[in-house]
Amino acid sequence: MSTPADKPEVVQVPVAPAIVPSARHRRAATQRVREARDRLTSTSGTRPAFDHELLRQYAQTRLSASFVVMLLVVAAGVLFGFWMEPTTAAAWMFVMLSIHALIIYNCNNFLKETSSNNSTRRWRARFILLDLLYGLCWMAILIHPSGSDPVAITLMVSLMLLIVAVSSMLAASLPIAALAATAPVTSAIALKFSIGGTFNNYILAVLALAAEGYFALLAHRLHSTTLATLEARAEKDALIAELEQAKAISDEARHRAESANVAKSRFLAQMSHELRTPLNAILGFSEVMKSEIFGEHAVAAYKNYSADIHNSGVHLLNLINEILDLSRIEAGRYELNEEAVSLVHVVADCHHLLKLRASSRGITIHEVFEQGMPRIWGDERATRQIVLNLLSNSIKFTPQGGEIWLKVGWTASGGQYLSVKDNGSGIAEDEIPIVLASFGQGSNSIKSAEQGAGLGLPIAKSLVDMHGGTFTLRSKLRIGTEVIVTFPPERVMSALAPMAEEAPPLQPAPAADPTMDERRRLRNKPIMNAGTGL
Repeated sequence: MSTPADKPEVVQVPVAPAIVPSARHRRAATQRVREARDRLTSTSGTRPAFDHELLRQYAQTRLSASFVVMLLVVAAGVLFGFWMEPTTAAAWMFVMLSIHALIIYNCNNFLKETSSNNSTRRWRARFILLDLLYGLCWMAILIHPSGSDPVAITLMVSLMLLIVAVSSMLAASLPIAALAATAPVTSAIALKFSIGGTFNNYILAVLALAAEGYFALLAHRLHSTTLATLEARAEKDALIAELEQAKAISDEARHRAESANVAKSRFLAQMSHELRTPLNAILGFSEVMKSEIFGEHAVAAYKNYSADIHNSGVHLLNLINEILDLSRIEAGRYELNEEAVSLVHVVADCHHLLKLRASSRGITIHEVFEQGMPRIWGDERATRQIVLNLLSNSIKFTPQGGEIWLKVGWTASGGQYLSVKDNGSGIAEDEIPIVLASFGQGSNSIKSAEQGAGLGLPIAKSLVDMHGGTFTLRSKLRIGTEVIVTFPPERVMSALAPMAEEAPPLQPAPAADPTMDERRRLRNKPIMNAGTGL
């Protein structure tokens, strides 16, 4: 009997996670594909826009140097008139000036025409052909038999170098045109020296070819520099366009944000009014029902229900107030009503308000206050709200039988600080930015029974920032949390020194009462003493 084959083990190959390219990589890949496509459709291996721009520079250079080329042609015709017949030299000069005029005419027409891919190719071929005719015309005069004396040879070599140099510089933006203008001249001179058969002629032929190679390399370098300049300018223009586009997008986003902010402000203002109106009735009637002002309830549970309704209404009203305060702070419309505030007294009052709540949870609050501290210049309502938010958070997240320390004292720089420290559950380090954000809640807050809106700490931090102070939150899991609020030294009010001199009286002192003798003497004094000498 045949045994059944073992079932093969199937091993699942782990699937590699899909790699999602970032936006920057996608943009770079798209740009590389576009540049490759442009090079394939271009005649010079560059972008089509660069081809047209290079032709523009070629035409502009030819137009700017037209007078110099004309002088060179006239001078060459006059010099060669001494070695050949004047009629031949004049005919050559006429043909050369005609070709030069044709080049100038085509350059002007090219600069007036709009750019396109087909027109760029057509003009490129036309300029190469004109430069070829230009070079052939120079070749015709240079290979003319002008004698073998050293003066003629020196003149011919010098003129060849001058023609090659000028043509290479003028056509540097179009290297093929520069080669078409200089290659016939150099080839003819090298061939003419090679036919001479002497060693010196061979040396001159090699020098002519070396000069052609040198100026061709120089023209290529100039072309590369020009192309790099065009690429840098194109990148600059693209960057400016991207910046303008980004600015337009940011302006549009800013307008949308402003519109959303206005809509939010209108919504909050409308909803606060619409919510507070029924809340007043809910709070008032639930208070009446909870207090049993008009008589006891028939069912005892109704009293508890009334208390729950009242507490829920108070909680909702506090939540509305917190949202409105946060919206005013974010919109920059929260104005500080600054006055002289005693930080110690504010903290003590807040402790007194929340003492019953802490005692019901078995939490002990310790006060560590420095005595004789001067007042600070700030908003008492905002300062009180900061302390209440911090202390209520500590009571909320401190377990039964926990402890809280309230400290008020001096900072090292001369300011004043407030510290609220508890031994509660604490906050994870990575959750600290979350709890400091608007509507942010940590994991402990979500798990606890007493959940809030996550606005207490953000509002307190914003109010501290408006006072120019610092807000520091330190916490460790299962150890506790400490919040330190500091007020800058500029807000500490120094006590005035006592006056060295006594202040003048507010009213003048009463005149002394004259005696009886003085009053009798004044009564008996004559009114007129003229002529008596008295």
